[in-house]
Amino acid sequence: MPAPDSISFRATCIRAVIYILLTGALMQGVYYEALYLPDNQFTERGFTELAQTLLLTIASALLIYARHGLKSMPQVTLLLFGFLFASLIREQDSHLDTYLFDGAWQVLVTLVILPCLFFVIRRRRQFIDEFTHYSNTFSFGLFAAGFLTTYVFSRLYGRSEVWMAILGDHYARTFKDAAEEVTELFGYALLLFAIIELVLLARRWRLSHNGTDNT
Repeated sequence: MPAPDSISFRATCIRAVIYILLTGALMQGVYYEALYLPDNQFTERGFTELAQTLLLTIASALLIYARHGLKSMPQVTLLLFGFLFASLIREQDSHLDTYLFDGAWQVLVTLVILPCLFFVIRRRRQFIDEFTHYSNTFSFGLFAAGFLTTYVFSRLYGRSEVWMAILGDHYARTFKDAAEEVTELFGYALLLFAIIELVLLARRWRLSHNGTDNT
């Protein structure tokens, strides 16, 4: 009987096709944004920013389902939820500053992160045990790739200095914004794929005693 952590070749191929199609759809949306939304390119009202919000919203909802519906890895899923939901709030910084008050997103992020950290640290032994199992999964590999893409590479790749050096006298902020936002979009897509894999993993763990699920 396959280990509950394993993924069948058929399931791997199906998921690969789905993830490729979703990535292609996102990039097609970016193309249409550049083509038909010149006034909203890479702004809060553009496709890229709205897609980022949607990806983070879905990922956060799936983590709630994994924690409360599947009751899997409660400490790991809580920490991941806090991280992604804080990112979702951060993406709304312009709206929050406009319609609430300046710096509202920092306050809301703090109200999300601190309780999550408190409960995880309070149950740190359980968290370490859960993380030991999770760190050896495909989901964690995708999450690590998404994290590096979004929070490290996109920030470095989207620096104004880089694009000024590349474009010289032809520099325009649009190039910098496009580079950073589109790379960030792909990173969020990887994070969503990671959470989808986490949910499927939790489902396999839950059903492993039957030996019937290898999704």
